[in-house]
Amino acid sequence: MITSIQNAQVKNWAKLKMKKFRVKAGLFLVEGEHLVAEVHNSDWQMAEIIVQDGTMVPDFANQYLTTIVANNVFQHITDTKTPQGIAGIVKVKEPNWVDVKTALLLDSIQDPGNLGTMIRTADAVGFDAVIIGDHSVDLYNNKTIRSTQGSLFHIPVFHENLALKIPSLQEEGFTVWATSLENAQPYKKAIVDNKMGLLVGNEGNGVDQSLIDLADYNVNIPIHGKAESLNVSVAAGILMYHISG
Repeated sequence: MITSIQNAQVKNWAKLKMKKFRVKAGLFLVEGEHLVAEVHNSDWQMAEIIVQDGTMVPDFANQYLTTIVANNVFQHITDTKTPQGIAGIVKVKEPNWVDVKTALLLDSIQDPGNLGTMIRTADAVGFDAVIIGDHSVDLYNNKTIRSTQGSLFHIPVFHENLALKIPSLQEEGFTVWATSLENAQPYKKAIVDNKMGLLVGNEGNGVDQSLIDLADYNVNIPIHGKAESLNVSVAAGILMYHISG
């Protein structure tokens, strides 16, 4: 059992809280039995399982390198206020673009909760892929991962330059909708084709105008009350469910 936060392995685990070290190592950490089980039940690779002393170990853990650590060590390497006593070190996986007919495109999303929720909703709706553009919050941020509730491991998520990806999708036969408050039509009046891309944008500023100009249709969701707008993850959910039928 590891008892010291000065242990070299513990220091490496703790560094995974920072994006630059996640990128360098090609690894990230997931917390809690649910997320660890989601990795186990996916085609992602778990490099190691870390268990807090006294925590019951799930049966599948014996398939992986498993390390027992003291309470202070586990709290040092995790972020949640009430950790569940189990974490997994996961290898970053390159997604595959196969038979994609519906894709959610995300421009400059800043809130990890929003990013994770939209990935989760895209998975629930049955969308085939999520494409994250530049300047968005890190996919492997702990809050993002928790917000996906494991959907990260079940829907391919790509990082692309959207200014290049949107025309590429259109060449593949995709129709691309962009959410916009101006010069837009109610979403129920826009055409839903066999291949669809849905572009939503930054929480404060929306989709960048240069990307809106590339879209086939600008759409909005009519507001019947006094609210100025909808949360981006709520809007994305409404539109994805409409597109998926």
